[in-house]
Amino acid sequence: MSVRRDDLQALLQELIREGGNLWTADACGITRQGTQIPALTHRDAYVSVTDKHRILVIGGLSGDERDVTAVERVASVYAESEAMQAGIAMSFVLSGNPDGLEIDSSTDNGAGGDPTTGYPPVDNFFLDANNPESRYLWRWAIFMAPDAVLEVVSGEVTRWEASDPVGAIGRSLNADSIEPADSMLAALAVGQPSGLGTIPTFRITVSLNQIDTEVGRFLANIAELTAPTKSPARLKLDSRRDRSPLDVARLLADKYGYTLDPLVYTQGVAISGRLRVAELDGTQPSTASDVASLVEPFASNIESALQDAGGQHLAGLVWCEEMASATGDPRYESLLLGAANLFLGRPLGDPPPVCDHDYRTEDMFFAGAVLGRAFKITGNAQYIDVLARFLLGGDVQQPDGLFWHADDVPFFWGRGNGFAAMGFAETLTYMDDGHPLRSALLSAHKSHLDALRGRQHRSGMLIQVLDDPGSYHEHTVTSMVGYAVARGLRLGWLDESYRGFAESLWNAASERVDDDGGLVDGCGGTGPQVDARAYLDRPATFGFDDRTGNLALWFAVEMERLSRV
Repeated sequence: MSVRRDDLQALLQELIREGGNLWTADACGITRQGTQIPALTHRDAYVSVTDKHRILVIGGLSGDERDVTAVERVASVYAESEAMQAGIAMSFVLSGNPDGLEIDSSTDNGAGGDPTTGYPPVDNFFLDANNPESRYLWRWAIFMAPDAVLEVVSGEVTRWEASDPVGAIGRSLNADSIEPADSMLAALAVGQPSGLGTIPTFRITVSLNQIDTEVGRFLANIAELTAPTKSPARLKLDSRRDRSPLDVARLLADKYGYTLDPLVYTQGVAISGRLRVAELDGTQPSTASDVASLVEPFASNIESALQDAGGQHLAGLVWCEEMASATGDPRYESLLLGAANLFLGRPLGDPPPVCDHDYRTEDMFFAGAVLGRAFKITGNAQYIDVLARFLLGGDVQQPDGLFWHADDVPFFWGRGNGFAAMGFAETLTYMDDGHPLRSALLSAHKSHLDALRGRQHRSGMLIQVLDDPGSYHEHTVTSMVGYAVARGLRLGWLDESYRGFAESLWNAASERVDDDGGLVDGCGGTGPQVDARAYLDRPATFGFDDRTGNLALWFAVEMERLSRV
């Protein structure tokens, strides 16, 4: 049967029907032409504990429709076999190169790239002009962390390859070593892919009429293992997930919060995070002393610190309240109130003077971070009223609960929604229970969180563009929404039905924090973009990153605080 690009979604749905409740339709990336890379995710693919061997089957990297047909056959055989399903959880990438199905030449993806080679990719996540498929497939497969990856390739002569051809399974299959060295399968089995561990890999080149027999041989070898043998990648994720929130918070507080140049929220939130960790650990005096030296230029020259400051700069003063509490120094309150006063001066409901005119979601957090604290310090209702009216103004929240980036920017950017969630959470934290707008704010906030929960990936992550399933799993929105949910649970405006949401966000975010404070795939700085594609192409940082690190730190602290309630 001929398989073309436009047939893939129908094929995906047909296999889901065959499998009953085995799989969820998924996408593991987006091509330069905007095509979703289709996948079937097994219901046990991301659970923390399972008695099944997790296998990821990949096909179609070459763009050859016969490879897609071969993978489809493997999926059908698995769907029909209760014996296989009892001990094995198989997920599938039906076509790793869907645009290649429209091109006659072998391995071409239509953008000048070749998804069969060039691994491991080391840059251009996830904007690569020629080979985006390799970036998406690489990160998605590694953080699924299966126990093994099997590539299925159509061919007339049967041949097995294995990353460990002399291992028990490789010997049983009479496998050769996987080639070439820069193939995805070869690279997954070497070193520390994406900072994790290796994944055993296998490739079968086989004709359609031999698939059942050969794949049956492979799965029989897997089934003979007395218990699931976790891949090193899976073991690394397990060890990261086993850390307590306080463990992760301490780790991040050792790496972030030591600079404030310039004054900006991406560094100021981390300073606040350090102070919060110190409070949990009982070491606040020494930490506050260290922070005092760092922020002295701002505390000693308030007028200069606030000159020409925008919302993103003023939100970098979130530590002022904590420093005032820790030290008793009144300058910190004066600095914060000086910032808060810059948000005043326009009619209620309009964006404050230091915010952009188009109700951008980032300003919801920037305003919330300053005005809520100013209300706590002074009791002056003007601060909280300006904040509440701003959050409820504009037409940014849509009927489904999600937020556009701004009222004239109709795209569901992940971190934009994270900013909105945090802005509402900060406001509700400081607002009196009897405030006349509290009910409306809480209703909008819950509607938003419910919509986000409905868009959450099976891995627990939220994604870069919330209505585009193939976009990358993005760390900042996951941490920001997690922070908002954990805060609401701890302070009581969210009920226990949200606890599983918070925990799943935490598990996913913590898996993507390494032991050196590096983080995986935080979207770089992003203003309003001209189309959804531009959001998809925003670069994703990997490793040390102030923006991602400070938000993960706040999330970790909030999860620890929640655990102590």
